[in-house]
Formats: sequence, C-alpha cells, structure tokens
Amino acid sequence: MSVETQKETLGFQTEVKQLLHLMIHSLYSNKEIFLRELISNASDAVDKLRFEALAKPELLEGGAELKIRVSFDKDAKTVTLEDNGIGMSREDAITHLGTIAKSGTADFMKHLTGDQKKDSHLIGQFGVGFYSAFIVADKVDVFSRRAGSPSSEGVHWSSKGEGDFEVATVDKAERGTRIVLHLKSGEDEFADGWRLRNIIKKYSDHIALPIELPKEVAAAEGEEQPAVEWETVNRASALWTRPRTDIKDEEYQEFYKHIAHDFENPLSWSHNKVEGKLEYSSLLYVPTRAPFDLYQREAPKGLKLYVQRVFVMDQAESFLPLYLRFIKGVVDSNDLSLNVSREILQKDPIIDSMKSALTKRVLDMLEKLAKNEPEQYKGFWKNFGQVMKEGPAEDFANKEKIAGLLRFASTHGDDGEQVVGLAEYLARAKEGQEKIYYLTGETYAQVKNSPHLEVFRKKGIEVLLLTDRIDEWLMSYLSDFDGKSFVDVARGDLDLGNLDSEEDKKAAEEVAKAKEGLVERLKTALGESVAEVRVSHRLTDSPAILAIGEQDLGLQMRQILEASGQKVPDSKPIFEFNPAHPLIEKLDNEQSDERFGDLSHILFDQAALAAGDSLKDPAAYVRRLNKLLVELSA
Repeated sequence: MSVETQKETLGFQTEVKQLLHLMIHSLYSNKEIFLRELISNASDAVDKLRFEALAKPELLEGGAELKIRVSFDKDAKTVTLEDNGIGMSREDAITHLGTIAKSGTADFMKHLTGDQKKDSHLIGQFGVGFYSAFIVADKVDVFSRRAGSPSSEGVHWSSKGEGDFEVATVDKAERGTRIVLHLKSGEDEFADGWRLRNIIKKYSDHIALPIELPKEVAAAEGEEQPAVEWETVNRASALWTRPRTDIKDEEYQEFYKHIAHDFENPLSWSHNKVEGKLEYSSLLYVPTRAPFDLYQREAPKGLKLYVQRVFVMDQAESFLPLYLRFIKGVVDSNDLSLNVSREILQKDPIIDSMKSALTKRVLDMLEKLAKNEPEQYKGFWKNFGQVMKEGPAEDFANKEKIAGLLRFASTHGDDGEQVVGLAEYLARAKEGQEKIYYLTGETYAQVKNSPHLEVFRKKGIEVLLLTDRIDEWLMSYLSDFDGKSFVDVARGDLDLGNLDSEEDKKAAEEVAKAKEGLVERLKTALGESVAEVRVSHRLTDSPAILAIGEQDLGLQMRQILEASGQKVPDSKPIFEFNPAHPLIEKLDNEQSDERFGDLSHILFDQAALAAGDSLKDPAAYVRRLNKLLVELSA
C-alpha cells in the first residue's frame, strides 16, 4: 500500500450527519439499491471523462477502454467497485463526499413517507446516492485520482459513517475511482458473485458501458492461485439505440429509474428514431409523480443529450419548452457537433426543429394516455396539471393541442375534481350553444355556489369551474377551442345567444325599462363604488351580484399582481340586481334616502363577499347591518 501524506480529519456537513444516521439506522428495507446508486455514479464519471477527452485526448492516458468493475472478497467481507472515469482530486473528494449541495438532504427528509422500501428508493432522486453505501457498510474507503493529474496526486477518503471522515494524499497509478465497502456484520450476502450479478442485471443492465465481474478459472499448472478473468454481465449498449421490438417494458422502466433517479415506474414513454433531413433518436418519459422541485422554475431540468452516443450534457433545456419540464429522457443526435455548449444550443436552428418535433411527440403521448388510460391521465393531471396550464402562453403553435389536454371541474360534477376536457364539454353542450362558459374563483365551494351560475342551473347549461391560482391568467391566452369562444360568466354583459328565447329577451328588455328609476337611485346611492348599475339576467335566487368589466382584471389576477408587488390598475365592479327578489322589491319601495343608501351598501358588500372579495370598509358594513337589525327588532 502506498504511503499516505497530508492526512487530516474533517467533519461532515450537518445535513450529511443527519442523512448518515438515517441510512445506518432506518433505511434497510431494500438494501441492494446501494449497488445501483454506486454504479450509476460510476457511469456518470465515465460519461464525463468521455466528453472532456473530446477536447483533451490526453485525459484518457492511453486507456480508452472505459468500464466499471465490481469485485468481492468473502474472507475480508468487502465489495469493491472501480471505474476508470474522470476521477476526483483531493478537493473534489472533500466537496462531493463531505457536503450535499442545494440542501438535498433537507428535501430528502421532507419527502420521507415512513415506508422503508419507498424511502430507500428516494435516495438517488436527491443526489445523495453515494451515502447509500452505509446501508450495508460500516466503513467506506474511496481511492481516486482525477484524469490528467500525476499519480502522486491520488486521494484516499475514508469514513465509518459517523461524525467525520479522513482524507489523505496517496499514489494512485490508474485514473478513476475505487470504492471499497467493508460490509457490516450480517451483510455477507453481498460478498457473493451470484448475488452481485443478479443485482446488476436487475438494476443496471441498461448502463451503456461494460460492467465486469471476476470469473474464476482453474489455476494454470504451477500456479497456487487461479487467474482472474473478467466477464461483462450487462448488455453494455445504449438502450435508445436498440430496436423497440427488442426492448422489454421492464428494461424501459429500469432505464427510466436510472436517468430520473426515481423509484416508481413511469406513466408512459415514447421511443423514436428520426431519419432523413435530421437524424436523431429520442426516448421520452412521463413520470408518475411530480418531482419535489417542479415549481422551482430555476431548478435543473431537461433531457440527457448524447451526440453519436457520446454523453454531452445532463440537463439540456433547449429541446423542450418550460411547461414540459417534468419530462425525462435522452436525445441522441447525429447532426450536432460534439463540442456543443448551452450557448450554441440556444442559437442552433437544428435545435429549434428538434424541439418542435419532440414537443409534438410529448403532446401526442399525453393525448394517447388521456384517450386510452383515462384513470392514469387523471393521476397525471393531478400532479402536472398546473404546469401544463403554462403551455398556451408559452407555446402558441400547439395552443389548440394543449387546450385539448386541459382538465377542469364543472357544474356537472359534484366533487370538484378536474376531470372535464374541452372536447367532452362540447360533446354534451346544449343545442344551439356557441360558447364555452367558465367561472374563476378562489375555491371550489365559492364558485360552485356563486350567484353567477343561477341562470345556467335554471337552463341546464354546463359551466367550467376554475379555481387554480393561474386560471384567470391561463384564460387570457385561450380565446377559443374547436371554433367555440370562451366566455367568463362573471364578466361583461352576459349574452346567452341562441340559448335565450325571443320571449326571454323581450321580457328582459321590458323589466329593464320598468326599473330605470331604481337603477338611477342605486347609482346615486353607491356613487364611486361602482362603474355601472343594471338589471341582471344572470340571477334567479340572489338579490345582487358584482360583474367584472369586459377589459378589467378579475380577482385572481389582481391578487397575483399584488402578491408580486406590481401596481394593480384601478377598476370598479358592475352592480347587477335581480328585480324579482323580495329584497329588491322592498328596496324599490323604500322612501327614506338614508335607509335606501344603507340597504344598497349592504347588498353591495354581500355581493362582494359572495364573489370571494374582501370588503374595503368592513366596519361600515357591520355598522349598517347592526343598524338594520336594531330597526327590525324594534
């Protein structure tokens, strides 16, 4: 063993201590995943070397045959994993093995479910895969040297998974990393060739470089120990380059878990090879669950990019729009140069063509899922629906296609589930219905019971109920679907078109004319609080509502702008009243101007509350209401 110099003991980052304690004492249900995670890390290290060697061939140091080797020693109770990838310097080892970037552990802890098997699968998803070694080992030694560094600059990192680790400088002739796991008592099952072979076949068969295990052969004459030969135990070919007919579903699923660091099978996938003007292969996956950082728009995202099977980039963002940031997969192009950078990707017209084609492929995959597996699509929408709602604003070319994938709650449901598609809505629309009606609000209970829906219930017309924070913003980008325009039932002067009979229209005109005097009195009483007062065609049961001006912001958009610190334009609501309601009839007969004013403001404030808005002067509302109650009890 080479002499160690510059030896020092350093403490783990606090989060790593917590994680190690969890690994050692809690996550032991599915122990074998440690090998999956270490092989995955080794594969990444080899990919990085292959890419860096394009510009610096000397990094290969004469050894261009890239591989991973897994061996064991039953007597010493060790398992060793070795790769000849990029390797680590002393500083790399301290940084990568002693700390976790971006509070990975905090997120990891937050997402624990209490189910040991599921929790153990979360490990890779949060970038803490290396520490899974401590599930089966009570000591881990790492020997590494970064490619291109002299052999005297090797590093030996060692830890027993407690509060600290040792790091020393050693001689290491070969580039790359060797990890030695000293197995805990009772974990001897892993120091076995058959067991290791089965784990590799189960989790890592898709890794696109050879994973070798020792194959014992008989000793040659005169030799005491049998010679060691190595045999490849995985396919060692890039999955996406193989014909689809040769790939089993289980292989697609394991490959997804490898690239996505996910523990669940994907909902769906699409494997495609394009030939002709552009040549590339793609393998795209829809996850079953949303990643923990889905709503952090700056979080890492994108596809793994290969050029002629050579790994180039981990999160290539340029191949899919932001609203599809949850899609995982790989794209392998023959048309890009091997020295591509993020800057080049953003300016390359080839990328634009590929992005357009890949986006359509994802949307087609989702359409197929929605049509053939509606229950599965319901789960997809629950996890990714709000992100999909960003699509119409971002991707004008596919706006109609995206709109067809959107799901909403509606007045035809009773549980608030977002399951109604626009095609389904139109298929059961009333005869003569030319519009798609919707209402936005803060909660399902609020919109479901809104007075704005009264005339629609009376006529049996379905209304979409939109309660996500971004729904009003979304609808500002959706003008129509399948030739039918969208109408906000709380906005402007409601016109039901052919759904109103000529008799209904004539009766409404006559009532409006008869109530012109009341309209003027209400305008005077409410003054600057309203933009307009008019007789309502929306109401059957409630006395009054507040409608939004055709060009004004709704409540949702106002709240979003206020929350972001932006100035909200001034606007006033339209006060509509139901002339047939007893309260309105009483108001119309009220002789006292003071009492008329109080009653008018009470009705206005109640209409604001029914719309989900807050009162501008709650004290005045309470004062007027109390005054009215005293008069009634006198």
